[in-house]
Amino acid sequence: MIGGDGNRIAALGKLARAYPDARIVYSGGDASLLGNQSPEAEFVYQVLDSLGVPRGRILLEPRSRNTAENAAFTKALANPRVGERWLLVTSAQHMPRAVGSFRQVGFPVEAYPVGWRTGLHAELGAPLAFGDALARFDSAAREWIGLLFYWATGKTSALLPAP
Repeated sequence: MIGGDGNRIAALGKLARAYPDARIVYSGGDASLLGNQSPEAEFVYQVLDSLGVPRGRILLEPRSRNTAENAAFTKALANPRVGERWLLVTSAQHMPRAVGSFRQVGFPVEAYPVGWRTGLHAELGAPLAFGDALARFDSAAREWIGLLFYWATGKTSALLPAP
């Protein structure tokens, strides 16, 4: 089972094989508080190598520190042309803020959510333990606060961006 950000990379591998002519950009820098960690994008090549995706197919955007910068820097790197179809692959939970950020910078994308979360442990068919439920609440609260903050500061196109 793949969890966390691994779902995005697994989906990227699947999409790269299904659409061999598609342009691919992976956006992810150092989101640490002090900005002193290695960019997330640096680790992607190793995983994509194991998935059989050639490095030449992927453009990396390693400078972004947050979702708004993901959108702005990815648009500058990809230079999307009118009429092109771009998929935005991120967790289902994070998708509203991500889509809103991309729309705000004028980069039209289509949502391709991954990493859906449900109320049951898929592998056990059992309800979540208290600690797991608390962790999911924390994660959801972060996204709701992020949506509100991004909307209030003009970093997203809407409080709740629709598909």
